Amino acid sequence: MFDLIDKVAVVAGGATGIGGRTAEVFAAAGAKVVVGDLAVDAGRERAAAIRAAGGDALFVPVDVGDPAAVEGLVSAAVEHYGRLDVLHNNAAALHLFRRDVPLADMDVDAWDEIMRINLRGVMLGCRAAIPHMVAGGGGSIINTASSRAFTGTVDSAGYGTSKLAVVGLTRYVATQYGKQGVRCNAIAPGVVVTERAAARMGDAEYAGILRHYLTPRLGTPDDVAACALWLASDAAGFVTGQVINVDGGLGAHQPNFAELSDLAGRG
Repeated sequence: MFDLIDKVAVVAGGATGIGGRTAEVFAAAGAKVVVGDLAVDAGRERAAAIRAAGGDALFVPVDVGDPAAVEGLVSAAVEHYGRLDVLHNNAAALHLFRRDVPLADMDVDAWDEIMRINLRGVMLGCRAAIPHMVAGGGGSIINTASSRAFTGTVDSAGYGTSKLAVVGLTRYVATQYGKQGVRCNAIAPGVVVTERAAARMGDAEYAGILRHYLTPRLGTPDDVAACALWLASDAAGFVTGQVINVDGGLGAHQPNFAELSDLAGRG
């Protein structure tokens, strides 16, 4: 039930990090994978690594905010492999984190670019994929949201707002196309330790963040990829319109959890 044998999957934002690992996991489960990304060298390397491991993968360069490019990504999958069963909308404007400052200081162009990639990109991916999935008898769309969609913080209002909008879009797609066999769900990761994140945050910052998680470690791309595999597979055939929090319990406790744990000697 958890395999993707004979399925074709597109991973938008599939060159590195969560998307890169998800592409590998999909391929290992039997899927033919199309890796879409703006990072051409990294995308080609990811597809080549999948093929070297015995999988079947194709790389297609894509700017997820460009309608023609997204249509081209999906069309490439259908033309090369004959169908489309799974779409993972994972691309995000992570390179704009340093410009995602408190709102009164927010640059409008930075805000618009975050929305173009994080939200418009998901909409365009869904719009391009749905007709092919309906024609093929159904499919699974998996959108990457974020724990930041549900609570505020001192920065990243653009990122968090875009990810909350992704949650809403996920439920609309699930509602509008469920009777035609298309499932749509979102994964909301907490802090996931990727190469990009590690370059941005040091050990001290990671340690401070970890105090607020219920697990003894932070997340890894494997954690998110495992959830994506389940949602893509027939094992999740009765699951749609949901947001799965892969967040180490971050959203499950009171705000003063870390301080109370310290007082109780359990920090």
